[in-house]
Amino acid sequence: MNPLSHYVGNADEFPILRQWRFFNHAAVTAIPHRVAQAMRQYVDEAESSAYIGADWYPKIESLRQSVARLINAHGDEIAFIKNTGEGLSLVANALEWKAGDRIVTTNVEYPANIYPWMEVARRFGAELILVGEETDEQGRRRVPLDKILHEAGHARTRMVTLSHVEFASGQRHDLATIGRFCRERGKLLCVDAIQSVGAIPVDVTAMNIDYLSADGHKWLLAPEAAGIFYCRRDLVPRTRPLTIGWMNIVNAMDFGTYDYTLKDTARRFENGSLNVAGLLGLKASVELFLEIGMDAVAGRLKLLTDRLIAGLEERGFPIVSPRDGESWSGITSFTAPHLDCEKLVKTLRQEFKTEISLRVGRLRCSPHFYNTEKQIDQLVQLLPPR
Repeated sequence: MNPLSHYVGNADEFPILRQWRFFNHAAVTAIPHRVAQAMRQYVDEAESSAYIGADWYPKIESLRQSVARLINAHGDEIAFIKNTGEGLSLVANALEWKAGDRIVTTNVEYPANIYPWMEVARRFGAELILVGEETDEQGRRRVPLDKILHEAGHARTRMVTLSHVEFASGQRHDLATIGRFCRERGKLLCVDAIQSVGAIPVDVTAMNIDYLSADGHKWLLAPEAAGIFYCRRDLVPRTRPLTIGWMNIVNAMDFGTYDYTLKDTARRFENGSLNVAGLLGLKASVELFLEIGMDAVAGRLKLLTDRLIAGLEERGFPIVSPRDGESWSGITSFTAPHLDCEKLVKTLRQEFKTEISLRVGRLRCSPHFYNTEKQIDQLVQLLPPR
């Protein structure tokens, strides 16, 4: 049997299905039963036996390898972080910046991928370039690839930092092309992948990604504050940790010798005790994605979002999200000029147990693979037509 078919509409695996039509995975996910169980087991063990006899840290090392498999990396390139912003801040603070260095991003990034670079510009006199979002001939909103590459190719550009998928439009950037362009010219590529890992395939090797950061609480179906950070292996020695503690060091368990030698793997970015409960939950979710396969997950999301868009267009709602080629994602954003959108979101939640969101004036729907076609159709029917 296709592993994915077991999970579609399965309320035992996804208890949220019993009460809600939940289409807001681009915000904060509902966790699957197996994730909750993994976290409950930790709590039970910590309550009854403290850490004695626990195998939490071996499991976390197993998770490190699973994450590496999920994004086609090496285990020694993976660190665990509290959130996406921590990883992005790590990169922003890791390098020796000079006045006049250029950092290229877009003007529609989530703030976590803007403020760290604004701080670099403030402190060092770097120049932050915000490539603008435009409306294409179909009325869809996107940041043009050619304009990103134009700015990336500037002689003083040192870093390109992008969300793989933009949070408000749902545009997926062509990272394979951008990454190849940057690598050939000696530019660094840093990726905020919180809106893509768990929804579509991410291959850090094929995409020539240098740094990647993503919390688990969206498409990865994991709890908050359990995130992943990737640093390309040959960049590890010249990437300075954001914070220093006892765990960054090679001989961390040798408490009597102060040998300040940083680890030579991505674990140098972990400065102290980890969010054990959260990471054990993340382990359960990552293993679920490896079981199903990211191609199957992405295929299911394409089917659901295509169905949603067909229904929305039939009822007269303008679509914001690009859908051509590989620009689509799990996010479908649309506008409703004839409606009070804030009121609509509240009404859907309070009266119809249906959850979507509103971002920068756009209604945003983000289902996951376990949602059903029936739920998609019900959402469309709940929306007042033009």
